[in-house]
Amino acid sequence: MAGFIDEAQVHVKAGDGGAGAVAFRREAHVSRGGPDGGDGGNGGDVYLEASTNVVSLLGFRDHPHRRAENGAHGSGAKRFGKSGEHTVVYVPEGTVVHTLDGAVLADLAVAGDRLLAAQGGRGGRGNARFLTNRLRAPAFAEQGEVGEERWLNLELKLLADVALVGFPNVGKSTLISRISAAKPKIADYPFTTLEPHLGVVRVGGRGEGGTEYTVADIPGLIEGASEGKGLGFQFLRHIERARALVILVDLHPHAERPPREQLEVLLEELRRYRPELLERPRIVVGSRVDLAEDPRPEPQSYDGELEISAVTGAGLDELTHRLAAMVARVRRERPSRSTAPVLHRPVAEGFVISRSDDGFVVTGRDATRAVALSDLTDVDALAHVHRRLKRLGVDKALARAGARPGDPVTIGNLSFTFEQED
Repeated sequence: MAGFIDEAQVHVKAGDGGAGAVAFRREAHVSRGGPDGGDGGNGGDVYLEASTNVVSLLGFRDHPHRRAENGAHGSGAKRFGKSGEHTVVYVPEGTVVHTLDGAVLADLAVAGDRLLAAQGGRGGRGNARFLTNRLRAPAFAEQGEVGEERWLNLELKLLADVALVGFPNVGKSTLISRISAAKPKIADYPFTTLEPHLGVVRVGGRGEGGTEYTVADIPGLIEGASEGKGLGFQFLRHIERARALVILVDLHPHAERPPREQLEVLLEELRRYRPELLERPRIVVGSRVDLAEDPRPEPQSYDGELEISAVTGAGLDELTHRLAAMVARVRRERPSRSTAPVLHRPVAEGFVISRSDDGFVVTGRDATRAVALSDLTDVDALAHVHRRLKRLGVDKALARAGARPGDPVTIGNLSFTFEQED
């Protein structure tokens, strides 16, 4: 049976670029044909895209690897290689993408939002691209660039209009099963719900005369949840996006805590986790009123606005109508952002210089592209590399980093000694 997974890792590997070709025109009655090597194709990108057709991160649990197609190599007669196909990986709406060190790359909140998770390598240029008045027969071409590759953390935060918050076994699952078509597991013991459930509630008729909103059944919170106790972090994050909250307090006479204390503990846990959650519109509801003994606690004693029984149906109509009005009001006051898809594209790094035991190392796509030629033993190829690195400012950056003449420098597969020009 498929389960609900709200945390996962994905390994993305973009396609490698194809190599440029070294070729020369060879035709009858054409002497000294010029260079005509074609460019290699670009590697495919890997995108993460939010979709309404995916509700869980389950697909990444056993199959975390996603990769795009490599670009084809160029060939003679200026024939370019075919670019690799992009790969689109679909994730649920509300997925937050992190690097392994915790930095947030994107919040894919709305269907169509995209993150360029791994950029494909650029295809290498063929030797025809290096033809100049000074260099009439370039015998070198660019190698294809290696596509990006990395692991990413995925975290799902449910998108719901209303979140049901309460202690374990307070009746949240029974409630959502009565007011929507959701069918969570229901049993008479604590922590029956170990994963959140979403239900759609419709009040009134279809169309403009009715209101439709989503309700999330959040697994029961316990004291200390804001500090991670009882998987508190995993449960609390699903409350973050809710427009409104329903705080359920148990009116059962044998509940672990009296209603007032339940409310105080729940609000304190929300405050510790995200203080702004206390600013959300909320309604405090006394649950399981059918099991309350007489005289039962007065609603004023725990700030209750309504008493319900999910078993008998008492108070459910009033609750759903109140929530519909609350959600409609919040939607007017704080409309969600435009649902136009957003493309998150990380900013290119340029290049970075770092020290090592053997000298200096220059990393970054711009720098490695500059030295990715097919034949670095060729005098003309080395001269071209030197000109490109100088245009990038690598020589000046090395000098500022403390490099002195004779110090070893490594860029990609190229190692050389630093020489500072006058």
